[in-house]
Amino acid sequence: MLSIWNDAGWGTLVRQGKSRDGRFADTLVEACAVMVRAWNPNPPLTWITCIPSKRHPDLVPHFARRLATALSLPLHSVLQKNDDRAAQKEMANSSQQARNVDGSLIVHGTVPTGPVLLVDDMIDSRWTMTVAAYLLRSNGSGAVFPLALASTANSDE
Repeated sequence: MLSIWNDAGWGTLVRQGKSRDGRFADTLVEACAVMVRAWNPNPPLTWITCIPSKRHPDLVPHFARRLATALSLPLHSVLQKNDDRAAQKEMANSSQQARNVDGSLIVHGTVPTGPVLLVDDMIDSRWTMTVAAYLLRSNGSGAVFPLALASTANSDE
């Protein structure tokens, strides 16, 4: 995770990108690329995918595409939203959050076999990343390494 939602620095840029600009700044792409290189996941990443959204269908894929270019990795958009659900932050507890995401994602197309960087903009409950990672692994991917631009835990969002 790069930041806490709306905190000074990266968190403010994440909020501006999502709420005002409809696009995440190039400096966030660069920061994530630096973070991933320093992290140096083992086994090494071979591809990138991202969490889809019906509310902001281009926001995360556009960021993930730019990050993939910065990391010289292919982007494979193999996850799809199956239907609209309420935002995770609107759920009262973890049990509701788990039920809310269950069945909302499906795999579309062929999942590459190597280790993958799973990108999302926000982490609210962690259930979306958990379900997405399960779907990727159960459909043949290698290790799944999650990356989010910001966490909303302990924030006013």
